[in-house]
Amino acid sequence: MSLNLRPLGDRIVVEPAEQEETFAGGQLVLPETAKEKPQQGNVLAVGAGRRDDDGKRIEMDVQVGDKVLFAKYAGTEIKIDGKKLLIMKEADILGIVE
Repeated sequence: MSLNLRPLGDRIVVEPAEQEETFAGGQLVLPETAKEKPQQGNVLAVGAGRRDDDGKRIEMDVQVGDKVLFAKYAGTEIKIDGKKLLIMKEADILGIVE
């Protein structure tokens, strides 16, 4: 996916991973409001990093392509080309899945 969005500072654009909904004995479709919010996703874009008190840039710990875990209600949801994406601060990332 070509993303025409460059996050600023220590912000990150994440594509949340959709969780599969399969149940024993068949398929049940849950409405969007009943589904658990995903807490895992792939990093699509990364800002340049925040600045310290002296104005020096602090390098980001995540990079494009990383699979990350994030806080349940982290970030701001946006839609680009019909895809749901999240813009969040690096501090909302709980870890990188390796």
